[in-house]
Amino acid sequence: MPLAKHEYMSDVWKDGIFNNKVVFCTGGAGTICSAQVRALIHLGANACIIGRNVEKTESVAREMATIRPGAKVIGIGAVDVRKFDDLKAAAERCAKELGSIDFVIAGAAGNFLASIEQLSINAFKTVMDIDIMGSYNTLKATLPYLVESGGKHRVDSGTLQPSPAGTGGRIIFVSATLHYRGMPFQAHVSVAKAGIDSLSNSVAIEYGPRGVTSNIVSPGPIAQTEGLERLLPSDAKAAYIKSQPLGRVGHVRDIADATVYLFSDSGSYVTGQTLVVDGSNWRMSGGISASDKLRYPDFLLSGQDVPNVTGKKKSKL
Repeated sequence: MPLAKHEYMSDVWKDGIFNNKVVFCTGGAGTICSAQVRALIHLGANACIIGRNVEKTESVAREMATIRPGAKVIGIGAVDVRKFDDLKAAAERCAKELGSIDFVIAGAAGNFLASIEQLSINAFKTVMDIDIMGSYNTLKATLPYLVESGGKHRVDSGTLQPSPAGTGGRIIFVSATLHYRGMPFQAHVSVAKAGIDSLSNSVAIEYGPRGVTSNIVSPGPIAQTEGLERLLPSDAKAAYIKSQPLGRVGHVRDIADATVYLFSDSGSYVTGQTLVVDGSNWRMSGGISASDKLRYPDFLLSGQDVPNVTGKKKSKL
């Protein structure tokens, strides 16, 4: 059974605005990225989602194909975004089977809590490779198709009329807000996301003349995601949610709606920008969470390791 429409998009969008368009999404089986892709499919797009886990990626693709009659969705597993050849082959298959690549979502990422003392050289490098190199590899593998699509789907600056065939040539990098003010136990991810933001801005400048737009969507705390579950202890959730400016954490639908905006006609003059979707979370002061167990700076000064660090190895440095 596919998810109900209200779980991944609002009712404000017009059906068919992405007819005959194709979206290519890394991390497409993940909680946030799958909502982004579902919204685009519902509004007419076909999709190719990329992931490491073959069974999960193909299963989510089959479910997505039921969202809209006639929707075509390819799930390509066993793809490591750190390997350019993997992504190049996936992009070629997507374009061959679905006809084009008009939209790209670079969403593959990873996160965990660890102090700099805990963080080994290899662990830091792994995050850089997945987030920064993965984003760059995604960009390089899909750029020829984005340039082709961007050239076909320009908006006339005089009449403000979009191409009769709709929009195209657009990429979104999924980032975060951790590096805006700094956060303990998140040095690795903060550095990676800052690099991704800079990459997107460079793409906007270099490829705008070719009709390609590049933007960043930066989610804040989003409910029922692995990131929030991993970063926020269960005993602190109620207090944390109460502390938020809007009195709630986000929903994947909030990120999907932002994606539709940037890929639709309404986002035709938006490029080189960061769209923060976090309910003003990052503007609030504080430490890592509302939990006394990780209270800043007390826990940092205690010399203890952050508990439950997945795949932790003893660093030699």
